[in-house]
Amino acid sequence: MMTRRQFLATTALTILDASIPGRVVAAPQVQPLRVIVFPGGFNLPLWVAQEKGYLAQRGLAVQLTPTPSSVFQLTHLIDGEFDIAMTAIDNVIAYDEGQGEVLAPGRPDLLAFMGGDSGFLRLIVKPEIQTYADLRGKTLSVDAPSTGYAFVLRKMLEANGLGPKDYSLVPAGGVLERWQALLRGEHAGTLLVTPFEVLAQQRGFRLLGNALDVLRRYQGVVGAARRSWAATHRELLVGFIRAYRDALTWLYSPGNREEGIQILGRNAKFPSDLARKAFEILVDPFTGFAPAAAPDFEGIRTVLELRNQYTSPHKGLGGPLTYVDLRYYLAGEP
Repeated sequence: MMTRRQFLATTALTILDASIPGRVVAAPQVQPLRVIVFPGGFNLPLWVAQEKGYLAQRGLAVQLTPTPSSVFQLTHLIDGEFDIAMTAIDNVIAYDEGQGEVLAPGRPDLLAFMGGDSGFLRLIVKPEIQTYADLRGKTLSVDAPSTGYAFVLRKMLEANGLGPKDYSLVPAGGVLERWQALLRGEHAGTLLVTPFEVLAQQRGFRLLGNALDVLRRYQGVVGAARRSWAATHRELLVGFIRAYRDALTWLYSPGNREEGIQILGRNAKFPSDLARKAFEILVDPFTGFAPAAAPDFEGIRTVLELRNQYTSPHKGLGGPLTYVDLRYYLAGEP
């Protein structure tokens, strides 16, 4: 423990060093943080946190890596190649319970440490598909059949009169890959995430349904990490949460709207009209980003109910707090 006299002496030396011409003072150490994300406008809070300096203020330098699929994302997170994943909480639950699309070695030991959004999930179909009944006998794409948003799609189809034998589901990768496959005409439809559904409608595809119209509450993207990593990197994780929350506060301030649209367009490489439309969807206090990145426990219960309904063989799952550790989130509160 440094004594008061030692502290004052150290401070005086630091000031003296800074005042001497030619003397180089060491910059504060910046910690790299490896974050893997799906491509898309829902990374806007991270882009704001980078551009407005909120991450740097916490001593963090985030390296964003886009993932082609949930399999790639989760297996590389579990292997320790990445520190944090912004991913669907269904992926966290599935891989932690040994129900992932592939079997991860050992116990994945995953947790969700903060919320994010409700998924922004819209079912987009080919122009000739007028109703859910028109999907009979058709092929639809998902990221992975046993994780992510596949069960959301199945529930939407079931709620509109289609059973599992009425259609086929095929894996096609993340939202960017599914969007590209839809453009190539490979599938009749897929769930898309903002702004891809806006792009689709501009190109003549049809919006057939909104997931929240069926589910009401749903937890989509969360911040996820390995429990062992979180325990040994607590300050980094809490700093990340605080920077993310600072970015959300900035985004929801009306005076920042125009600059927020510019940040979205610049990072996502959207034209201004698309950036404006996407921003209105993403930054909505009721259906957009959770304003304080709080987990939606009712939404998590919906995720668990869907997994209990559709996974085979059936496995008893825990409650939301089995997969969410609030200690880091609460430590990140102002």
